[in-house]
Amino acid sequence: MKPRLPEPTLRRLPWYLAYVKMLRNSEEYVSSTRISRDLGVDAARIAKDLSFLGVKGKTRMGYNIAELECALTGFLDFTSSHRAVVIGAGSLGGALMHDSGLAQYGLEIVAGFDVNPSLTGTTVCGIPIYDVSRLQEVRTQTDARIAILTVPYELSQQVADEAVAAGYNALWNFTPVRIAVPDNVVIVNTSIYAHLALIYNRINSSDET
Repeated sequence: MKPRLPEPTLRRLPWYLAYVKMLRNSEEYVSSTRISRDLGVDAARIAKDLSFLGVKGKTRMGYNIAELECALTGFLDFTSSHRAVVIGAGSLGGALMHDSGLAQYGLEIVAGFDVNPSLTGTTVCGIPIYDVSRLQEVRTQTDARIAILTVPYELSQQVADEAVAAGYNALWNFTPVRIAVPDNVVIVNTSIYAHLALIYNRINSSDET
């Protein structure tokens, strides 16, 4: 069983993966010092993060890039297929279904859901859109475990409750609402609005100096 890593470490591992992918065709080794310089992460922190993978660098050479890429990809489980559904097939949900890059990281979106009759019964990039009342039926048919929530914020808790009741045990929440779920359900919040608030605040603070 893989260790349960601190969230900051888990957030940094994909950075390292993207970085070594850019180097793999031109170099064989990379040092933690260089990764630190290019990514702005402390070298000691990088070494500790990568120690969770069981990967060790060579003295005066650093990490073998091919081995490090393989270890990161496997540890992050990006080589497996994880089936997911999108609840809310409007602009944001539709954009996620159009994003073929997610499949490169193991996320297979197999269905979308909406309450809009103009969307249900259609497809987005070959992905069928169902009425939200069919959440449990489709989960059983597809064995999807992840529900991606891109619904209006006022519906977020209701839809989350319906998804959990239908058997989805992981929620990727794109709404600005902090949703309550049972302890056995994984939830990750990705609030676009929170990031916008951060951008605006930093811009305004910079303008004042």
